[in-house]
Amino acid sequence: MTDAQLTAEGLLAEAQAQCGLTDPGVRDFEEGLGVLLETYARSGADERRMRREKRRLVQLLATRMKVEAAFQAHPEIRERPIRAPLYLTGFPRTGTSALFNLLGADAAARPLLLWEGVFPDPNPDVPPGAEDPRLTALRAYYEEGAKKNPEFSKIHVARADAPEECVMLQAHTFRDVQMGIEVLIEPYASWFQAQDLRPAYAYYLDLLRLLDWQRPGERWLLKSPAHLWALDILVEQLPDVGIVLTHRDPCESVGSYCSMVWALLDGIGYEKKTEVGPVVLEYLARSMERGLDARERSDEARFLDVDYRELVADRLAVAERIYAHFDLPLPGETADRLRAHCEAHPQNRHGSHDYTLETYGLGPELVRERLSRYVERFDLQFDGPGGSLA
Repeated sequence: MTDAQLTAEGLLAEAQAQCGLTDPGVRDFEEGLGVLLETYARSGADERRMRREKRRLVQLLATRMKVEAAFQAHPEIRERPIRAPLYLTGFPRTGTSALFNLLGADAAARPLLLWEGVFPDPNPDVPPGAEDPRLTALRAYYEEGAKKNPEFSKIHVARADAPEECVMLQAHTFRDVQMGIEVLIEPYASWFQAQDLRPAYAYYLDLLRLLDWQRPGERWLLKSPAHLWALDILVEQLPDVGIVLTHRDPCESVGSYCSMVWALLDGIGYEKKTEVGPVVLEYLARSMERGLDARERSDEARFLDVDYRELVADRLAVAERIYAHFDLPLPGETADRLRAHCEAHPQNRHGSHDYTLETYGLGPELVRERLSRYVERFDLQFDGPGGSLA
């Protein structure tokens, strides 16, 4: 791998050669791509990791070109309405994934699937009703990964054809949290937090329209902790949006997230586990402060809060409260589907996830002090180890 290949120009050239197209759309992504490359170069990543990131970045750029070709061929896509979407957000490890999968059992919900986040562009070679070979290949990839690293399934379960976070889609903007670790490594960390995210969200929403054009749904169901950075943008650009925020004692959620981040870092950016915790805590604190500020300026009816303890005690009751708050229909058939999902997905079915704050250079007092505004706003209590919801 030469230095020339690790420039934006080199990656664009390789992406163009890969897909046979040349136009990646509005080029407001270039600054973020440049900062990302600088971050990887300074992170101490080994050659294996750099090859992996290079492949991912080339794919993201090639996908942008395919997406742009679709928009040019069908400009009406950008006019598709996004009606009454429901967003789930909050700190990582607060039950958003469990709630996401539960609400996704409703046939009226249109969750983003993992493979769609990776491949939002249409594949004209797939006959009607046939499975996209990209889904087939990605399914095999994740199944093999689960066999090689079964411990990670205790932290987060990922399947190609299952609902997944919007970060998969937003990565195509290069002005987002990327894969969740880049925002914890400089210089990308500071650069991202200083950005106006409106252009990135405009592109992301167009990708949702593109996916809805390919496989229509009644209403979008979407989730990511990263949306805390842009609650005001969601309300601005989606006036009938509903936003559910999940909450958990941060001594639990922060410790759990540190464990997940360390597994994802895979040896880049930090030499010791104790270096990760303070950075994670500061990042999460700033995201919540941004979210709380935006919420105070917005229509409170657009929001609903869910405590993690409620989810552990009775997920179905939480779902019913969400439907009632946002005036979503809940016919008997849908209620039965939600109930069946709860019965099929008990807590900790993938094994318990063990972690401590001290392992990552933190302690309960430090966490609750830094997040005092958040703790007091939602009257969060210490829960003790809570396992994982599936």
